[in-house]
Amino acid sequence: MSPYDIERVGTEVHYLGYYQKWHPQETYYFSVENSNFMPNDTRTEGSYSKYSSLDDQIDWFHYYTTFTKFGIGRATYDSAQEIRNGDITRDEAVALIRRFDGEFPQQYLDNCLNYMNISEQTFHDVIEKNRTPHLWLKEHGQWKLRQPIS
Repeated sequence: MSPYDIERVGTEVHYLGYYQKWHPQETYYFSVENSNFMPNDTRTEGSYSKYSSLDDQIDWFHYYTTFTKFGIGRATYDSAQEIRNGDITRDEAVALIRRFDGEFPQQYLDNCLNYMNISEQTFHDVIEKNRTPHLWLKEHGQWKLRQPIS
């Protein structure tokens, strides 16, 4: 269906956030209690939840590339939201970030590479070409943030 067909039949888009304050963990609980919502079988790579990015296979790569370019990944974004919502402490967030930020998103790699029509080597080459040098230092063949969260 084209966007014109969607407009012609009067389809409307509604997000839960239009009706409820957006609080990811509470929204997850609400969805489970009021629908047939099911979380992933596994945790979202790069973070710690099972309910992030359920509808988007390339989203995980967005957060991975954000991590390599800016030094902040999905766990940073998710934990910052949870700190603001009072769900976790900063110390808990730092532990989660250290454990999960920058985790390579392997689960949908083949699907994304096929969609982008590139090889895995090309993907990694582009990532490395755009890695921000003032944020990263290569030690013993491994990239490390120059100033990791503490």
